[in-house]
Amino acid sequence: MHWLDDEEESRRMPDAPATAENPWPIGLLGVKIRDYIDRLGTVWVEGEITQWGISAGNVYGKLKDLTSDATVGFTIWSSVKARIPADLKHGDRVIALIKPNYWVKGGTLTMQVLQMKHVGLGDLLERLERLRTQLAGEGLFDLSRKKQLPFLPHCIGLITGKESDAEKDVVRNAQLRWPAVNFRVVHAAVQGDRTVPEVISAIKRLDADPEVDVLIIARGGGDFQNLLGFSDERVLRAAAACSTPLVSAIGHEADRPLLDDVADLRASTPTDAAKRVVPDVTEELSRVKQAHARLTTRLSTYLATETARIGQIRSRPALASATWIVDTRAQELTRYVSRGSELVERMLDHGTRETADLRQHLRALSPQRTLDRGYAIAQRTDGHILRSPADAPAGHAFTLTLAEGRIAAHSDGEPDKASAHPR
Repeated sequence: MHWLDDEEESRRMPDAPATAENPWPIGLLGVKIRDYIDRLGTVWVEGEITQWGISAGNVYGKLKDLTSDATVGFTIWSSVKARIPADLKHGDRVIALIKPNYWVKGGTLTMQVLQMKHVGLGDLLERLERLRTQLAGEGLFDLSRKKQLPFLPHCIGLITGKESDAEKDVVRNAQLRWPAVNFRVVHAAVQGDRTVPEVISAIKRLDADPEVDVLIIARGGGDFQNLLGFSDERVLRAAAACSTPLVSAIGHEADRPLLDDVADLRASTPTDAAKRVVPDVTEELSRVKQAHARLTTRLSTYLATETARIGQIRSRPALASATWIVDTRAQELTRYVSRGSELVERMLDHGTRETADLRQHLRALSPQRTLDRGYAIAQRTDGHILRSPADAPAGHAFTLTLAEGRIAAHSDGEPDKASAHPR
């Protein structure tokens, strides 16, 4: 064959750079690719089976990476299929020993499976426990961060599988308990490789809806490995970042997914979620009636007690007659009025006498009284009072103030001593 000739030629001749003038044959390129891949040998890989088909005794399928968007096809020949577990199927998480093979004639790369087995449950539990410890250290499980559920949600956001029993259980039981409750249902894969992205998208969508009061993620239990999507770190962080109260109703008692620890409330089943999220209208009406009866009884008792107390108060002598206070205080009030009048009159008499005394004393000291006794006051024209003859030399005019008026006078000077002192 031509490609074998190219292979032998490549082994006989040293590698020469491929150029436009000296290109490599396709067979030579294929051989070099095959030889390069053969040097890789066998390798153990881990992934999730996303395609599993049997044809002519051989298995053709695909493995998907557990965390990233990467897929590789594989082939299990019938001779190897007899040595691997018979229960392998789509959705299983496995580890496989594969050998990459490049088929030069067809130009295709195949992954030949030499061994394949389920991932050990112990390995899964160990990984989950490490993740549990990490998230607990970050506080994602703390009770202090869990949000209180509303007493009566008007709209419930439900994330569940399409046409699943979990959806029917939640909706039916919630509406039986409170017929007026509304639902916003977002269907998502609850197992397999689409679980994580679809559940995260549903959480974000319902959390952004302002009418949704609480979220429920419901699934009716299942195999532990099928529930691994609800322990995925990306789902857990999306649930922790949700501002709307979130209820986990996965319904797996033996090995609970980590979503139960991150959620604000864990329900054992979808039916239990409906009962814990939505109050029973019959029970609430009964409680209202009981509260109404208790209030009526307490109010009646209180009114009866206060009525009796008022009756006792009204029967006291102090309130039996409306005029008793006036009657008992009338004589005392009369005495106080009489005493007050007496004191006022006494004070007025004392004030009158004191005023008269002050008036007499003032008049005694008044210049007018001195004038009434025959004295006069001599004043110069400038108003100064004359106190000696020198104050009014001869020829100076002055004024004499008498008891009953004034007269003008003229000074003749100082009189003779003989005439100055009459006998």
